[in-house]
Amino acid sequence: MGSVLVIDDDAAIRTVVGQALRRAGHAVTSAATLADADRALGRAMFDVVLTDVVLPDGDGLDRARELTARLPDLPVIVFSARNTLTTAVRAAEAGAYEYLPKPFDLDILARAVDAAIARGAGRAAPEPADDADDTGLPLIGRSTAMQAVYRVIARVVATDLTVLVSGESGTGKELVARAIHELGRRAGGPFVALNMAAIPRELIEAELFGHERGAFTGAVGRGAGRFEQAAGGTLFLDEIGDMPLDAQTRLLRVLQQGEFTAVGGARPIRADVRIVAATNGDLPALVAAGRFREDLYYRLNVVPVAMPPLRDRGGDVAILARHFLDAAAAAGLPRRRLNSGAVAALEAHRWPGNVRELENLVRRLAVLARDEVIDAAAVGAVLGASAEPLAEPVDIDRAVRALIHRIGGERPAALDDGTLWDRVMGEVERPLIRATLARHGGNQLRAARALGINRNTLRKRLDALGIDPVVVRED
Repeated sequence: MGSVLVIDDDAAIRTVVGQALRRAGHAVTSAATLADADRALGRAMFDVVLTDVVLPDGDGLDRARELTARLPDLPVIVFSARNTLTTAVRAAEAGAYEYLPKPFDLDILARAVDAAIARGAGRAAPEPADDADDTGLPLIGRSTAMQAVYRVIARVVATDLTVLVSGESGTGKELVARAIHELGRRAGGPFVALNMAAIPRELIEAELFGHERGAFTGAVGRGAGRFEQAAGGTLFLDEIGDMPLDAQTRLLRVLQQGEFTAVGGARPIRADVRIVAATNGDLPALVAAGRFREDLYYRLNVVPVAMPPLRDRGGDVAILARHFLDAAAAAGLPRRRLNSGAVAALEAHRWPGNVRELENLVRRLAVLARDEVIDAAAVGAVLGASAEPLAEPVDIDRAVRALIHRIGGERPAALDDGTLWDRVMGEVERPLIRATLARHGGNQLRAARALGINRNTLRKRLDALGIDPVVVRED
């Protein structure tokens, strides 16, 4: 079907990827270094190039940038174990057709190769971006769920497209907006945030568009609104679903015409801002109920970003907790660290308040924990529940019924749409694998034998669930 060049210094990855693509009908050439890749490119033409980022003799992203500049019709797919927001953004800026974080599903890779060959598309290469450390960026996490968010952000930062971020309270919707601003071409301008739920309804239009002197009682002078304050930058409209209908009408007009007038004013002002809106509600339901304008919804929902709840971000709890402990220490609180028991206790919690709840809890731990090393008991004390093992056996029947009841409360359709088995098994699989690994001191071979599966299957499940076998090893 196509000719593919695979560049990776890991022989096992070259073999596995090559076999998968050959089974799909492609001709595959492998290279372990950029020098090998250059020789292959000099001998033959390829329909698509797959490259790792870290190679023995250079940076795969730099080579992707060179290839897309020299051969704009040659799609380049980048994959990397450095699965961070910076890598995703750098891949997009290098002109990559697609970015896949390792470990990746071979079926997804094969589909990406098929699509790249079918489209025969490439992007022009922009200026190189600095390879900044992700610790300086707003978003943290390496879970599969966050990788999907990173890929969307990477594609929109170079544009001024309007973005609508959805997700539960505390998931970090404003952090997405800040990442889009700080990584985009408006980074030199202001970032202005406005929470619609926190502004009295009668003042929202003045807050957004400003007011002239005498426009209303108390308006003793002219006041600039958030659109003017954000000129040249990004305006983040949080809890957009709480905006009154009359203000929605004016916002729609601004998005359509690119200008606005202050309350009590007549002179049009150009709206030089990028809009990022956010909601923790169901905007389509509000549209159906007549509480949100349908035309405004479509104007805002140009690029949707769905922030996953923390409970669906396998492996990110430990990364975030350690980040928050470092931040607390930098702010003058006692320096603490987590042992494996504390990590397990944190990961077992459902986090209804999401990342915000985790950050607050970690700060309390930094203050209240008696020892430098935080254990499961300290976590349990702060959470308000005992971290000790249950003295009585768990009633599995009751636990499953409670789980089904909760699933029905969160998403009633899941009880009848054929996904109930996967959702229940998904809840059970993670603690089962963690407990088995802990029982065997993190030894994957023994854990796999105990579970009755082979080691490769266990590794795939660990990657999919974001479980680090080292973290769950018993002290």
